Amino acid sequence: MSEMITADLVDLDLSAETKEAAARALAERMVAKGRVTDLDGFLADVAAREAQMPTGLDGGIGIPHCRSEHVTEPTLAFGRSAAGIDFGAPDGPADLIFLIAAPAGAAPAHLTILSSLARQLMNTEFTDALRAVGDAGAAAALIRGDETAPEAAVAETAEEPVAATAVTSEEAPAPEAAPDSPFRIVAVTSCPTGIAHTYMAAESLENAGREAGVELVVETQGSAGFTRLDPAVIAAADAVIFAHDVPVREKDRFAGKPTVDVGVKAGINRPAELISEVRGKAERGEVTAGSGAATPVERAGDSAEGYGTKLRKWLMSGVSYMVPFVAAGGLLIALGFAIGGYKIKSAPSVMDHFVWTQTDSWAALMFQIGAVAFGFLVPVLAGYIAYGMADRPGLVPGFVGGMIASTINAGFLGGLAAGLIAGGVVLAIQKVRIPAAVRGIMPVVVIPLISSAVVGFLMFVVIGKPIASAQKGMTDWLNGLSGSNAVLLGALLGLMMCFDLGGPVNKVAYTFATAGIAVSNPSDSAMKIMAAVMAAGMVPPLAMALATTVRGKLFTETERENGKAAWVLGASFISEGAIPFAAADPLRVIPSSMVGGAITGALSMAFGATLRAPHGGIFVVPLIGNPFLYLIALVAGVCVTTTIVVFLKGLRQRGVEAAAAGTTTAPSSTSEKKEPVAV
Repeated sequence: MSEMITADLVDLDLSAETKEAAARALAERMVAKGRVTDLDGFLADVAAREAQMPTGLDGGIGIPHCRSEHVTEPTLAFGRSAAGIDFGAPDGPADLIFLIAAPAGAAPAHLTILSSLARQLMNTEFTDALRAVGDAGAAAALIRGDETAPEAAVAETAEEPVAATAVTSEEAPAPEAAPDSPFRIVAVTSCPTGIAHTYMAAESLENAGREAGVELVVETQGSAGFTRLDPAVIAAADAVIFAHDVPVREKDRFAGKPTVDVGVKAGINRPAELISEVRGKAERGEVTAGSGAATPVERAGDSAEGYGTKLRKWLMSGVSYMVPFVAAGGLLIALGFAIGGYKIKSAPSVMDHFVWTQTDSWAALMFQIGAVAFGFLVPVLAGYIAYGMADRPGLVPGFVGGMIASTINAGFLGGLAAGLIAGGVVLAIQKVRIPAAVRGIMPVVVIPLISSAVVGFLMFVVIGKPIASAQKGMTDWLNGLSGSNAVLLGALLGLMMCFDLGGPVNKVAYTFATAGIAVSNPSDSAMKIMAAVMAAGMVPPLAMALATTVRGKLFTETERENGKAAWVLGASFISEGAIPFAAADPLRVIPSSMVGGAITGALSMAFGATLRAPHGGIFVVPLIGNPFLYLIALVAGVCVTTTIVVFLKGLRQRGVEAAAAGTTTAPSSTSEKKEPVAV
């Protein structure tokens, strides 16, 4: 690590009060050394990474880090804060701050060096030495490994592990079974960047494994790649720990074993609890039935998370799988109407009547295919909510419950209930201690049979009718909206669409709209809601694109480049196109976007614009009712957001320029007063 950190990249008296200020202070040292080419662009990448998950760790450590195209070579800056800085760690502020900057295409060798640092941070001898060191050069040497102050940490790293083994499969031969052999665990760690948390979790788990007297082997799936554990090691393991925030690669290798599935920070902060928990599952015979492909929510949630957080993840899992069916079905239905008119919904089945040369036949074909796709919405929603909760065993009861919800006209609300019930039933069944002789048929026969029967009974007999009544009441209420009520609803939906730009609140508004049109004959109110939601969702990226065009000097070079892409993303109804701007300057971008989105949503509802397609942006304008007024609503919102964000950024820039002018003027005036004396 001789080239990654020098004394110039160390600040032992870091005076920043916030994590943003700390990152900027350390990044400025990187800029001065020529390691970072664009300060604001790099800090935007750091902020985006921080938004994914706080980088504070127990023990007073903060490790903001990212991979960025603005980094010329792997670099590390270190700061020590006397007052402490809040990086979101459970135990309070951090006094040791490591800013890790990796190029977008960093070589595996460099990433391996950074991962070694991450492992060192788990050794208290190393961190204690950093708190005691009094010279920047000595601190840099300590981090590089040139000095041997934390001798215990070095010795521990160098010696062959006894109870906990190393990461790679070559260093982890399969142990032979023995009656008195220790408990064996295999683990996988991974994080979004794959530089720091991945390796810190591995080190923490290995240390806890040694203390607990278990054999623990870790596979780190980091940016430098990963070496698969020997299949024999996995086969001999008694249990599995997943500590990850990105999908585990080739997860099916670990199927059929007791498993604890948590976020990567749980692996760092409470490894002993995870080991104890997975041993308990093994003793009770709780086995993970299998593992499918990567999902947006691959785990029920970190046990340290609140129920609300877990519930949001489960629901988002179902919504994320439902949206493609909405887009495909909705666009096909809309095209069918555009070609054949609204009478096409009464056309006979194309299996009975299809004429190759008639446009009405093609329109009917598209409408009927789209209607079939729409028929999957509620079952898919319910099935993948259950999948998010209970993995693959939740699919069967989830789909069954969702189809029942469609059959009894319980609709969107019924799908939500069915998915949650199915996931809960499967989780309850999996907690029952099962004899080893019948474990093999659990995922194929027992769990699908029992869970489907329970979910079907509850949906048909107990809760189906009340939910169907609630669904009908909500539909009637929407159909009755008019005047100021409709305008207020449009403004509220516009605010939600622009609040988190593709996040959970945005998805709630979008799902609410698409659920209304996910029928063969949606009401006029439902189509107005869909139009308002899509228009509001287009505002943030289009406004950022316009702002970078009219006042480019207020934005960094990277933001100006992102602005070019935002034109296309916004026009295509992809709200996420504004995320780079919101991550870099959330206090100005997000409120500005919300104001513009609310105006667009309200105007769209006031103008009575309707939309049958659930996606498409400006490319489905021909399918919109009152398209001219709809575009006026969109332009109004974009102009309002652009005006506000340019005004706010202009105020900030003038403040910065005034402060800089005041700093340079004072010495200048002093110099001018002294010059006559010198003469």
